[in-house]
Amino acid sequence: MKLITFNPFRTIGMPNTSYIKPEQMFREMERIKNADFLLFPETWQVNSLVYGLNKQIFPSIQSLQLGYSKIEMTRALWTVCPEYVPYTEILGNTKTNIDSVLNTFPFPFVAKESRNSMGKGVFLIENEQDFLDYATKVDTFYIQEYLENDGRDLRVCIIGDEIVAAYWRIGANGEFLHNVARGGDISYDFIPQDACELVLSVAKQLNINHAGFDIMYSNNKPYILEFNILFGNQGTINLPVSLESKIYEYLLKQHPFPGPIAPISGERIS
Repeated sequence: MKLITFNPFRTIGMPNTSYIKPEQMFREMERIKNADFLLFPETWQVNSLVYGLNKQIFPSIQSLQLGYSKIEMTRALWTVCPEYVPYTEILGNTKTNIDSVLNTFPFPFVAKESRNSMGKGVFLIENEQDFLDYATKVDTFYIQEYLENDGRDLRVCIIGDEIVAAYWRIGANGEFLHNVARGGDISYDFIPQDACELVLSVAKQLNINHAGFDIMYSNNKPYILEFNILFGNQGTINLPVSLESKIYEYLLKQHPFPGPIAPISGERIS
């Protein structure tokens, strides 16, 4: 099995894997055409690789295209699990829609930029001025109800068709954001089975095969906030095998290899 990666940091130690810089793609067409899988392309590469060359990519095209924008992600979630999505409105940035949001959503509510991660571009709107400040930053409003919660959310990580890690992210000192990158703590205790089953079901329906799903419990009900394709590894460093190993195992199932399987060097991600 011949693999080409466009992101070497997420494929460390994978056998028969060579690296091509994304910007060199069109100079490396022969190598790309001869590969069995293309790993972690950037979003701008996807259409050319899948529709132009008919190549298999990982993560899946659905993962990459839906994960690129919270707006498209939310619309997809509305189609398969609307009851598990916080009340959300997606609106153009107009004076009429500013008035509509202020008349619809009680304070506090949540406003987001459509393309961001690690808690960046997420705002707790506590008054009218907060919202007007947010409105100067975006062309499209992404407005979501604020869910009462116990100061934590759940990250559930999918690779292929299985959950490889699940852990709570606990906000630092009551902070609104729970992201580990923003100072949150991690706990592996008492992971709820219903959230894991929800994530597996949604991932299967949308063909998401590499993502970290963020789940918020409010009034004992799980809600999907979003999923991140390039999720951080802070909560996965204690796994008995590396994420690269899990990716490689999944790719082998998609493309059975007739000869001996080369081992992956190393047991965990650093």
